[in-house]
Amino acid sequence: MHEMAIAQSILDIVLQTAADHGATRVSTIKLLIGEMTQIVPQSLEFGFSTLAAGTIAQHASLQIKILPAQGKCTQCGCQFYIKCFKFRCPECHSDSIGVLSGRELLVDALEVE
Repeated sequence: MHEMAIAQSILDIVLQTAADHGATRVSTIKLLIGEMTQIVPQSLEFGFSTLAAGTIAQHASLQIKILPAQGKCTQCGCQFYIKCFKFRCPECHSDSIGVLSGRELLVDALEVE
């Protein structure tokens, strides 16, 4: 379960950012997660709530936005959604594909007091 290690990294970022801004409580953490990361949101939420216990983020809610995997063919320029990790252009059938989105893992915003 790689979600626990990711939850720890998110908590580290959140606590450092909150401390840098003099926050005493973190209420909301907004995350952008690409679908290619294969993170299970429920597992991430469980891991985060476990790790955040006893910190200023212990009651914070995670708002997770999943970003779809998108690719662009380097041969014909077609942009498309990558489904089931099939990196093949639906137009020209080339396998020369650049990934435009879907690998993100970002703490996008925090709501603090």
